[in-house]
Amino acid sequence: MNENNENDPASEQPKIVFPCDYPIKVIVQSEPGIEEIIFEIVKRHDMRLSLADLSQMPSKKGNYVSLRFGFWATGTAQLDELFKDLKQCDAVRMVL
Repeated sequence: MNENNENDPASEQPKIVFPCDYPIKVIVQSEPGIEEIIFEIVKRHDMRLSLADLSQMPSKKGNYVSLRFGFWATGTAQLDELFKDLKQCDAVRMVL
């Protein structure tokens, strides 16, 4: 019997254990008010989110802004819906 179970899919541990703090980074095109728009989208999926959970850094040329959130993730369905909603925003260039 293989004690290692490396190839047994049932023995794989989940990569993320929910619920957990889950860092999210959103790269957006810099435009007036975009931080508030993205914050409101993320807050729909984590009602505990506050502006204190948001940090931002503009790109060197100021064309883009990196927004980082400390997000409380409860499951993969929640994350999938969040990413889907963020990608519908025209200013969003990348979600990590």
